[in-house]
Amino acid sequence: MRAVRPDRPVGVITRGTTGANRLRRMDRFLTHRGAALLRRPGPPPLVVDLGYGAAATTTVELRRHLAAVRADVEVVGVEIDPARVADALPHADPPGLTFVRGGFDLGALARRPVLVRAANVLRQYDEAEVEGSWRLLQDRLAPGGLILEGTCDEIGRRATWVLLDEQGPRSLTISLAFAGFALPSDVAERLPKALIHRNIPGERVHAYLAALDAAWRNTAPLAPYGRRQRFLATCAALRERGWPVLDGPHRWRLGEVSVRWEAVAPGGVAA
Repeated sequence: MRAVRPDRPVGVITRGTTGANRLRRMDRFLTHRGAALLRRPGPPPLVVDLGYGAAATTTVELRRHLAAVRADVEVVGVEIDPARVADALPHADPPGLTFVRGGFDLGALARRPVLVRAANVLRQYDEAEVEGSWRLLQDRLAPGGLILEGTCDEIGRRATWVLLDEQGPRSLTISLAFAGFALPSDVAERLPKALIHRNIPGERVHAYLAALDAAWRNTAPLAPYGRRQRFLATCAALRERGWPVLDGPHRWRLGEVSVRWEAVAPGGVAA
């Protein structure tokens, strides 16, 4: 990682662009997948929004979404730029919503989080830094905790993310607004940093996106019934062809499809 002084948070200041509702697809996923963690008996669960950027908007939104599952959830926005932390402080509402200076090491936290969201952060790092960044976050997770690390476009219509636990990456999710793409592979420019440079022939993620496009084309006869019905059929077709597609129609109908990490992991030749 780039910061080497022990008294300095691990990471670098990024562009920090953000906007209202930009991360709504990630929040919806976290609310679903993290519900059991949030509801575990005990003290209020801690959730981290890492690298929230130049405004506190998306951290405030995350707290509101998660509070629908657990009213006393505590969300901490973590930023490496002290000026951004100062700007966010007027939005704080302790203990439910606070902001601190920190980095991937989460050294400013007294407790381990059950959920971490790191959106549009590693996109601005080198690919070689991804694994180390993941490991720092994994080492700070509460038992059974989850990390969502991903990227989206400027208005949140195209998004992808990796879901990790203490052991490593578990899945890749693609989430699309139905009016926001011609082919599902249009999301390729928003792949997580671990995969964006791997979208080339011979890599698993390239084969996956090609299969997703092929299934979308083959379901064209369903177009008169709407793009949601066509997407549902696309995901079902992928599963029938042997791709380890997760969840089911209740998630697919949102424009969201997840696949096991081993099906897209970098460094291997696609089957």
